[in-house]
Amino acid sequence: METTTGKTAITVETTINSPVEKVWKYWTDPKHITQWCNASDDWHAPYAENDLRVDGKFKTTMAAKDGSASFDFEGVYTNVQLYKAIDYTIGDGRKVKITFSEEGDQTKVVETFEPENTNPVEMQRGGWQAIIDNFKKYTEAN
Repeated sequence: METTTGKTAITVETTINSPVEKVWKYWTDPKHITQWCNASDDWHAPYAENDLRVDGKFKTTMAAKDGSASFDFEGVYTNVQLYKAIDYTIGDGRKVKITFSEEGDQTKVVETFEPENTNPVEMQRGGWQAIIDNFKKYTEAN
């Protein structure tokens, strides 16, 4: 993956005990996104919108539950292949690629993203891994 930041892209992944159709729906439907898109229990995603198509936009508001901080994570889709792949460019120009692979009754989700220049790479990897782990937990529980 080419990087606009000049740093090596970061990859996080998980395998979910659910079929790819369910995984895709839970990953892309705003009513589900608001239930899993947070890196820790003291944060939540009170709002999400998603126009899942090439050139479509998405936005997820991530906020501290105590109201002390919030930000919008948003971008534009550059590639959408049903049940297979989603690529997008974040508002700051960084690129993200997500693949969905059927493995029997399980689905492997691999997310590769360009790091930003503010926080340490390990902190970014940890945050994105925590979010994908929450996604796994939510999807398997519902």
